[in-house]
Amino acid sequence: MALWGGRFTQAADQRFKTFNDSLRFDYRLAQQDIDGSIGWSKALVSVNVFTAAEQKQVEAALLELKEVVANNPEMILQDDAEDIHSWVESKLIEKVGDLGKKLHTGRSRNDQVALDIKLWCKQEITSLQQAIRHLQSQLIFTAENNQNTVMPGYTHLQRAQPISFAHWCMAYFEMLERDYSRLADAYRRLDTCPLGSGALAGTAYAVDREQLAKDLGFTRATRNSLDSVSDRDHIMELLSAASISMVHLSRYAEDLIIFNSGEANFLELSDRVTSGSSLMPQKKNPDACELIRGKAGRVIGSLNGMLVTVKGLPLAYNKDMQEDKEGIFDALDTWHACLDMAALVLEDIKVHHEKTRNAALKGYSNATELADYLVAKGVPFRDSHHIVGEAVVYAISKAKALEELRVDEFKRFSDVISEDVYAILSLESCLNKRCAKGGVSPQRVAEAIAEAKALIK
Repeated sequence: MALWGGRFTQAADQRFKTFNDSLRFDYRLAQQDIDGSIGWSKALVSVNVFTAAEQKQVEAALLELKEVVANNPEMILQDDAEDIHSWVESKLIEKVGDLGKKLHTGRSRNDQVALDIKLWCKQEITSLQQAIRHLQSQLIFTAENNQNTVMPGYTHLQRAQPISFAHWCMAYFEMLERDYSRLADAYRRLDTCPLGSGALAGTAYAVDREQLAKDLGFTRATRNSLDSVSDRDHIMELLSAASISMVHLSRYAEDLIIFNSGEANFLELSDRVTSGSSLMPQKKNPDACELIRGKAGRVIGSLNGMLVTVKGLPLAYNKDMQEDKEGIFDALDTWHACLDMAALVLEDIKVHHEKTRNAALKGYSNATELADYLVAKGVPFRDSHHIVGEAVVYAISKAKALEELRVDEFKRFSDVISEDVYAILSLESCLNKRCAKGGVSPQRVAEAIAEAKALIK
């Protein structure tokens, strides 16, 4: 039975019903809707709509329904109800009769759905934070096992300066830490209870909304009923956090795809996260990483869709807002799956230490060290930069690395260069010199790993 049929003399067209109904996706809010209904039943005791005995009867029936839903949530989809609110109410009425019809007193589907989605978002944030911590743990583990693995760092996809694979891992740890903190911030802002706001003007029953908020696990009640039923900031904020994090995961995936390529051959991804070709038997494709990269666009699309949906809506509730759920459900499911997959990719990864080291030795990644060496000898940096550029051109013409040039060859470009130059051109020297906080020196990387381990504990 529809919750609103008294005003109408004709049944809804079946095509409209199919277009309008939301049970096929909002069934996921069943447990939240039941929790909210239990909270509301307690509030109704305080305003003499329910007796204490009636409330206990209603609560017991709702708890039974919650257990059924927990065991088989998809069974809800067999029903013809308009939405999850209608479904819960109809099942309650089946259990307790007319008493179930009293539960909606003073409540609207507008504040009801606002409550349900907030409760769901709070639960999802906790789950997503756990997934982020798991991926961060895998990055720490991989970093610890590769602290001595030297590789080229890149700018513009050109070899720039040597780094360690551990330093690369910890860069993504930092990105994920910001993702974690965005979720914490979003949780703090959405932790307000809209129930008791009615359709838009507030409930006509003098319930204690602050107590109701605490009963439902919120920090406080919302302050404005009109805003409460039309607010979807928490949806947009979570979609934004998801989109930013998916950009991080996409970059992570892209790096691994490049490192795994035949041209780089820095590492090999496990058979568990790769697939083959139906035509070319030699292929081992990095599908897990490619899918992470591809799904980023899907999550970002959900954010764009929600922003565009809300931007032109007048206050208060409009049916357009029903479009919030499919986007947020899919986006957070996708984000969670990608976090899990990104962690799985690291479990059996094989880093080819010699390959990465040899690559770091190429590309004149120690050119900056030579410039710094000249500065230490009293040559102004801009002059040093020019001198080293000329030396690199010469080395390229001779098909030599900088450290392979003789002293007399170096002196073609500057008389201050002597035998002591070779010590500073080694990879180890390049790394050790980057000893300021956040740098790539082994000491600093070890400190970063230790700090990260302490943080996630």
